Amino acid sequence: MTECRISAVIFDMDGLVLDSEIGYVHAWRRAAAEMDCELADDFCLSLSGIPGQQVSQRIQAYCGNDFDIDRFQHLSGSYWTAYVEKYGIAVKPGFFALMAVLLERSLPYCLATNSRLAAAQRCLALAGLQQTFPHIVAGDAVAAAKPAPDIFWRAAAELACPIQECLVLEDSPTGVAAALAAGAPCILVPSLRPVDAWAAEHADYLMDDLGQVADFISARPDHPL
Repeated sequence: MTECRISAVIFDMDGLVLDSEIGYVHAWRRAAAEMDCELADDFCLSLSGIPGQQVSQRIQAYCGNDFDIDRFQHLSGSYWTAYVEKYGIAVKPGFFALMAVLLERSLPYCLATNSRLAAAQRCLALAGLQQTFPHIVAGDAVAAAKPAPDIFWRAAAELACPIQECLVLEDSPTGVAAALAAGAPCILVPSLRPVDAWAAEHADYLMDDLGQVADFISARPDHPL
């Protein structure tokens, strides 16, 4: 990629900042099993990063036309709530090290997630991060969720930075596609293994965790990328 400056950082939430996907998969599988539909592991993993409405559509298609998706959503919501109230939501490795670097260098940052704002705020609170992000751009604030670029364009506007200077941190192919469409540089920190080949090819960098991102930014004087 052509060298550019890092003027701001845009975080995804699920799977990138928060280890939240384990709770979603638990809830989906328990709810579906109660309704006599078994969700395979690889199918659940394929739902990573996509908007909630599309998750419901894919589960409906997977389980059949007679599957009561409204009942499923009610059940899975109840199972998810019980799970996170018992176990909380873990913060991904390296997040606090990266935040320390951003604060030290006075780099602005925000959260950009396909989740609805109320859901994002609830998840952050369960992880103890409710005061962490000064800006949150959620899926219900834009016309089209990721993989459309709208969320990242809105985030760049709120950060008052050109999108080309906003470093996007993503964990899924959906997020990488959105960053690519927006014209933003992107680091892929995959939440799933094996790493998606398309996402690895199209992201500007592939890193194991947010601690590596912290080291990457720290090693660059004046924030060049």
